[in-house]
Amino acid sequence: MRILHLANHCHEIGNGIMNVAVDIACRQAEAGHAVAFASGGGSYVELLARHGVEHHHLPQNWRAPLSLPRTAIGLRRIVRTVGPDIVHGHMMTGAVLARLIRGRAPWRIVTTVHNEWQRSATAMGVGDRVIAVSEAVALRMAARGIPSRKLDVVRNGPLDSPRRSDLPDAAVLDLGRPAILTVAGLYERKGIADLIAAFDIVAARHPSATLHIIGDGPDRARFEALARACRSGERIRFAGFQRDPRPWYRGADIFVLASHSEPFGLVIAEAREAGCAVIGSAVGGIPEVLEDGRAGLLVPSADPKALARALGDLLDHPDRLAQWRSAARTGLAWLDARRVAAETVEVYGRALAALPGRASSAGVTLASGSRG
Repeated sequence: MRILHLANHCHEIGNGIMNVAVDIACRQAEAGHAVAFASGGGSYVELLARHGVEHHHLPQNWRAPLSLPRTAIGLRRIVRTVGPDIVHGHMMTGAVLARLIRGRAPWRIVTTVHNEWQRSATAMGVGDRVIAVSEAVALRMAARGIPSRKLDVVRNGPLDSPRRSDLPDAAVLDLGRPAILTVAGLYERKGIADLIAAFDIVAARHPSATLHIIGDGPDRARFEALARACRSGERIRFAGFQRDPRPWYRGADIFVLASHSEPFGLVIAEAREAGCAVIGSAVGGIPEVLEDGRAGLLVPSADPKALARALGDLLDHPDRLAQWRSAARTGLAWLDARRVAAETVEVYGRALAALPGRASSAGVTLASGSRG
């Protein structure tokens, strides 16, 4: 099958959309498909090339509407060059432009809704099929008017990512004991303020505990100010964006994702692989990646006291902490990036099935049903 992925950029900045798109493209090429990627460029271009994915430069900026006609012309040129069976849009601009230029061409459009909390996510309904990264996202998009008959669920899975293939084996950072970790963009919706408040509640009872916050974002200065105002402020450490956070995962005892909204939670999968006990907000796709509480603790979102109780329970009872660390490491096979790429190709097959004669020639095994 010939596949063209579209994204605004391919920078390595900890962006979950970008990481998923790159993983899928690389694993599809590895599986023998002819894969191209069109974006404004970035540090992942070299990685894509090493995995046999051809990159085409195509700036896509909806905030500069005067540039969009030129972008549409460029996309039309790339489509003629690549000759795709499927154009897969990961962001709104590319998806909408693909729909506008297709006309009566036989290629199909598949879109992935990564951030359903954004208003623009509804525009991803332009796809012939629409992938949701969790069942929770699929339900939300159906409620926003995307027909259920064209929605597919392909849950994310970042493990064994090609993005890690060129990195040396990760060490284990000595973060002290007990160490609490979060890896997240520093935005209000990630619940960083709630985590800081919860840590301050339990820190007095656990004077050796530390909180490590990995990531960057526009609200970092405010969160740092909140941390400085805490009684335990000197034990709250901001490490910024880390290209490879695995040493932090491996050095931590407890991982927390306190998001107010979260389509899936890639970082939870990575924390599980490292053997952290996991606490996550019971919102969006987090319960799915924690297997409805079998692989980690679920707490109400935006509730620092509830989060503090969960943290305190693990810190007060080392045996429970050990049990949850073991539970996190159990049953990880479904979180592999190759599974995501393969299920995505099955969705392509369903999109092509509407064109007589095309599905079989694309070399796709069709799967029944609309949810995967």
